[in-house]
Amino acid sequence: MNVKVVHVSLLEIVKLHFLSFTYGLYLIVKRLLQWAWNPKNFFLLQRRDKPPQCLVDNSLGEHLYVKLKGVKFHYVETGDKDKPVLLLLHGFPDCWLSWREQLPVLSMHYRVVALDLKGFGDSDKPPKRSSYKIEILLDELEQFIFSLGVKNCSIIGHDLGGLLGWYFVALHENMVHKFVAISSPHPNIYWNGIPGETALGIKWIHFSRLPFLPEIDALKEDLSIINDTFSHLQLKETNEEKNYVEAYKYAFSRKEDWTGPLNYYRNLPYIRLSPHSMEPINIQTLLLIGNLDPLVSLASVIQSSEYIEKVNVKLVPGAHHFPHQEKPEFVNEAIIKFLFGTHQITMETLRSKSIMSSMLNSLSTTMKFGNQVFSAVQNVGFKQGK
Repeated sequence: MNVKVVHVSLLEIVKLHFLSFTYGLYLIVKRLLQWAWNPKNFFLLQRRDKPPQCLVDNSLGEHLYVKLKGVKFHYVETGDKDKPVLLLLHGFPDCWLSWREQLPVLSMHYRVVALDLKGFGDSDKPPKRSSYKIEILLDELEQFIFSLGVKNCSIIGHDLGGLLGWYFVALHENMVHKFVAISSPHPNIYWNGIPGETALGIKWIHFSRLPFLPEIDALKEDLSIINDTFSHLQLKETNEEKNYVEAYKYAFSRKEDWTGPLNYYRNLPYIRLSPHSMEPINIQTLLLIGNLDPLVSLASVIQSSEYIEKVNVKLVPGAHHFPHQEKPEFVNEAIIKFLFGTHQITMETLRSKSIMSSMLNSLSTTMKFGNQVFSAVQNVGFKQGK
């Protein structure tokens, strides 16, 4: 498959700048009203000088570092070094800790490496936007895989990490054995429409492309954006030593902790994957999505299957945007079954069945999700008749 990275059209660039300015102005006015209403708490930011124990604990794996072309990368590795490599790429705003529920389970079968993406966690945080061009990011990811002493691996990516995985799979197909994208549609589809009115919904994503202001906004009210994003963790927290919400606040407690991560969103919306042929990606792929995800629609995940030859779409009942954290046992089982080749569903298999009936049968025993499935199938046709 001959694929290259291309920039969007001039019209799309103008549109993105317009949306950035419009939503930026909307949020600035909204924040001014919030500040006027509660000025004391608006700029409240607790000082955090010591990392919570869970960020430095070696029980989940060994904390290691590698420097590639002057950029230091931090990662946590666990499992037998003689086993195949499984690379885990976290989302935004996140770090290697995102995979705490997967590391012990997957390491029984793989050499598991949970990377802090550049700009995140304990990896270097270059401030320049140009350091986060997709060509540089993918080259660094390629060099990181080589630094592990292997030429290929399987990749699991969530959210932003999933988007990077999509780009990498498309351009370096020979380096990836299997690919799992969690809450992460194909980038060409993702950037065409981000639903949701959550903290990281469409308004904030467009706003994040503005300079300087998004970093300041992220710090407001003692990092309330972290509270909103990881609300599912606040319901579970019982052990102070494993206060994951506080760990994320430590990881994003400074303005410069946000500049690198935000630079991904200042660059990637202007990039698409342009295939020179209609041949789909020939890598076995699992697409996982929570049925309650406010940021990713089922329709976008089904549309993403158009880019893949062999795909399995799995809905995680009762999960929102972080299914691997919210429903870890369900997700771990789905990933292991997929990686070991059981219960594979290819597009050729799907073509031979009634799409409507197969989806209804698979969902009826797990959730009351019929309306969205009907809508998604009607919108994209799920390759029917192709």
